[in-house]
Amino acid sequence: MGLNQITLICQDWGGLIGLRLVAANPDRFIRVVVANTGLPTGETPIFDAFLNWRKFSLDVQDFDVGAIITMGCQKPLPQDVAIAYNAPFPDDTYKEGARIFPSIVPIEPNDPASPANRKAWDVLSRFDKPFLTAFSDGDPITHGGEHIFQKRVSGANGQPHTTIKGGGHFLQEDCAEELAEVIVDFIAQT
Repeated sequence: MGLNQITLICQDWGGLIGLRLVAANPDRFIRVVVANTGLPTGETPIFDAFLNWRKFSLDVQDFDVGAIITMGCQKPLPQDVAIAYNAPFPDDTYKEGARIFPSIVPIEPNDPASPANRKAWDVLSRFDKPFLTAFSDGDPITHGGEHIFQKRVSGANGQPHTTIKGGGHFLQEDCAEELAEVIVDFIAQT
């Protein structure tokens, strides 16, 4: 499509996918915002909350996406929103991608995705364009992950990193306006 001057805003699985795209095509991106995400290589400890989620995703009989999103929020999710998260899936057979994705996240250095994530980190460490972290204060899965980005990505130096108060894992549901304001301000300043 020939896209250039892209601002990547990624949360959750979007970081695992999007950050590898930035690493593969750094010249196409002008800034990045990461929220409650990571790019694991299996070389650092994984939180129990993620390991529990990984096991749950494989073992639960009914993979109720709306209920799962609700569990990852700090604030009540309106019932119509939870229902909308289930709408794309006529039945459980359509949810196999969502169900299996946690099990392909690297938790050991020799996991299949680990080398590609390490290669992405090599590029991201030199990515000197504006790179902002906007994590929530209430996510047990990615808690503290912002410090990894702030330390390893050169473009993160000197940026107005923020912690959004009152949000769970699904920051875009719990604190959508606050997150949007952080993003808009960052774009305006860079």
